[in-house]
Amino acid sequence: MNMPAALDVMRSELVDAAAHLGKPHDLRFKPMFGGLMAYFDEQPCAWLTADGLALKLAPADQPALLALEGASRLIAKPGAAPSRQYIIVPAAVRRDTSQFAGWLAKSAVHAASGTRSR
Repeated sequence: MNMPAALDVMRSELVDAAAHLGKPHDLRFKPMFGGLMAYFDEQPCAWLTADGLALKLAPADQPALLALEGASRLIAKPGAAPSRQYIIVPAAVRRDTSQFAGWLAKSAVHAASGTRSR
């Protein structure tokens, strides 16, 4: 698959965060709706789209990320309602590997809880 450069950069940032957590081999990617769905420990944790990288987060974790400049709820397609779980991570956070790894860890805990709604 020929990946747009922006998706490739976001994928690399996510791989770096997983490596920071000592779990680079637990991250998988699958093409989905023109982007990539990332799975961590075999559970969906992030959606990489043309609009950015969105982490799947528990409701309790969302306000802290949404308070950061550049964060927003993912809108999967034009006209769709904003996601209840996927929050776009600002580029500045993604480039700070240790900070981004902390958010990835929160996403992994939420994914492992088995919550299925979008």
